[in-house]
Amino acid sequence: MTTIGTRKLGTTGPVVGALGLGAMGMSDMYGPADETESIATIHAALDSGLNLIDTADFYGSGHNEMLISRALRGRRREDVVLSVKFGSRKNPDGSFQPVPYDVSASAVRDRLAQSLRRLETDYIDIYRPSRLNPDIPIEETVGALRDMQEAGYIRHIGLSEVGASTIRRAAAVAPISDLQIEYSLLSRGPEQEIIPTLRELGIGLTAYGVLSRGLLSGQWTVNQELGARDFRSALPRFSGDNLAANLRLVEELARVAADLGATTSQVAIAWVAAQGADVVPLVGARRRDRLAESLGAAELTLSPEVLARIEAAVPAGAAAGGRYMDQQLHLLDSER
Repeated sequence: MTTIGTRKLGTTGPVVGALGLGAMGMSDMYGPADETESIATIHAALDSGLNLIDTADFYGSGHNEMLISRALRGRRREDVVLSVKFGSRKNPDGSFQPVPYDVSASAVRDRLAQSLRRLETDYIDIYRPSRLNPDIPIEETVGALRDMQEAGYIRHIGLSEVGASTIRRAAAVAPISDLQIEYSLLSRGPEQEIIPTLRELGIGLTAYGVLSRGLLSGQWTVNQELGARDFRSALPRFSGDNLAANLRLVEELARVAADLGATTSQVAIAWVAAQGADVVPLVGARRRDRLAESLGAAELTLSPEVLARIEAAVPAGAAAGGRYMDQQLHLLDSER
């Protein structure tokens, strides 16, 4: 198995593997997953040096945290960096409740207590609100997180999907380790204001959706069938003419990958990693073979010439369709 290097999340955050593991798909959003294979994939990730595991208390309504806790039994706790989001709420049928998200001070304490129990741990390495609630000042949320940090229940405070102004307000209350946000060849929005703000303040970036939920994998087809529980069926980039246009971009990227002797996925992941030593791509592998492919991205060094070819193949702003449905994008502080 390939081993990877390390990166530091901001000036105050932890040292983590150069890639991180996003565990959502092991429990939610993409249809059924094999639990035994999921646990084996987590073990393989840790063995490779990929020690950052990203989850949320609402992934599978707690299932993802319990799955991770089973995978970590027998492992040294200090060898794992657990990143947990909270705030989103679900119904018994698995659907999300309408916004606003509950990121109040009382929710911080309550949801943290439940995550600690499900993960079978005394502390969480990075704890973060999943989304901003415009009716709850970010100062209240981060202030409560700071209290939990001082009490030893969390090690670092993170943010997710918030814009530059909110990042500044949060950082004025407590040190922020990193911002988690979607960032890929097809989602370049953070480059405008968010990434410059992070770098000014010494905050790292953990990038999810680096393969644009599979579009950049090189495995997607225009006739791809999606299960009833796969939320991509509702995403604009995966429908009709948008999908066809996006797959044409992927075809151009695949030509670059072929010349490098790499897969399209590896080039897409390596491109995100090449955007700075303060960027850690999260790979959403649910199986060991997919993980092994993703780890190959860590061995790719993209020259300036190759980076220019990649940019020409998939120019900024070329993606057809939004990364979420319009009503969801409207709720994201990072999109304002």
